[in-house]
Amino acid sequence: MSLSAGPVVIGGSTGFMGQYLIPRLQSAGRKVITVSRSGADISWRDQAAIDRAVDGASLVIGLAGKSVNCRYTPENRAAIFRSRLDTTSSLSSAIAKAANPPPLWVNSSTATIYRHAEERPMTESSGEIGTGFSVEVAKAWERALFADDLPRTRRVALRSAIVLGHGGVLGPLKNLARLGLGGAQHDGRWPISRARRAAGTGHRPGARRGRQRFSWVHVEDLARIIDFLEVTPTLDGPVNAASPNPTDNADFMATVRRLLEVRIGPPMPRWMLELGAIGIRTETELILKSRWVIPEKLTLAGFEFAYPHLEDALRESFDLERASASSTCPRPRSTTRRPRLAGASRSPDAAATPRSHDRDPRSAAPCCERRPAGPGVARVGGSRGAQPAASGAAADPPPSTPCRSRTTADRRSAAGGSR
Repeated sequence: MSLSAGPVVIGGSTGFMGQYLIPRLQSAGRKVITVSRSGADISWRDQAAIDRAVDGASLVIGLAGKSVNCRYTPENRAAIFRSRLDTTSSLSSAIAKAANPPPLWVNSSTATIYRHAEERPMTESSGEIGTGFSVEVAKAWERALFADDLPRTRRVALRSAIVLGHGGVLGPLKNLARLGLGGAQHDGRWPISRARRAAGTGHRPGARRGRQRFSWVHVEDLARIIDFLEVTPTLDGPVNAASPNPTDNADFMATVRRLLEVRIGPPMPRWMLELGAIGIRTETELILKSRWVIPEKLTLAGFEFAYPHLEDALRESFDLERASASSTCPRPRSTTRRPRLAGASRSPDAAATPRSHDRDPRSAAPCCERRPAGPGVARVGGSRGAQPAASGAAADPPPSTPCRSRTTADRRSAAGGSR
């Protein structure tokens, strides 16, 4: 089954993910219709226009929602719920009324829906739903997605891990690391008020010494997952969008420091994190909750990640090249190519030519790829012993292995959330 060339409607188009998807889809020759509060083709206030856009579309992508990177005050909590539920309901209503409804609707969800997990990974089949405010938001969001009877539209709740790319969460982390504040974030005791307990917004002590698990996915892989969903009709319901090689907070921050060549990064204790979160108006749950998520459905369906290992994902996000690139890399080709379908099979002579996911879809230049130590592109395991690349610190390719250079992609500005 080939990738559709039909129109795509993106709800919540002004955020980090929306701004990445729009030029990518357009470069593949697809018409993109955007919906947002402002700066888009259609406003969320114009339901009639949304109805017209959705009728005849081949794909609807829902990304709207106020950023959770804020203090969970009563006003912000209400806005976080409202921005997700109202926009999801709007898309659902439009699909229900369409004479020619889209065959696929991919809506954002979050891997935070699972409980704090330190002893085993969470999958779609065996994961345990957690408790607290963030989990209630995710549950309500998915209920809104599946609430209406839409027999001609397949629906996917994309349970995304932390998304890495140009900007996004890595912008502030890079700045902190260069200031010497890029150490592991250590959990510990901190008083939780009765009001925060009642609202489910107080983080209870969990993993110690930065060992909370850190699940992540590169923004290009998230886009490729959406491509893959379009051509894989057996996938529906919740789908975990996360690299098969999660790490932990300590290893993640150590990799960030090493790639940025920052030697100093003392651990950050809970009390310091809480005071800092109050100062910049955010919540420590975002960095202290242990998120251990594995993409079981995608792996079983045969999806291959372009960035299965943390170091490669961070190198691309930081615009870094390997030290040997200048002497061993051939000049990049000057012609652009339409990105191949994510997860597609390769021709017999593929070993002699760059794979589609060796290329940045926004550039003609192939990007460097770390070859996994074992067979296959990515391995999934339920323990550290089964995930040797989880720390993202695999060795560099041997000198005899050619490394292909990568031109810098145009940067994406971070938008904490889209509405």
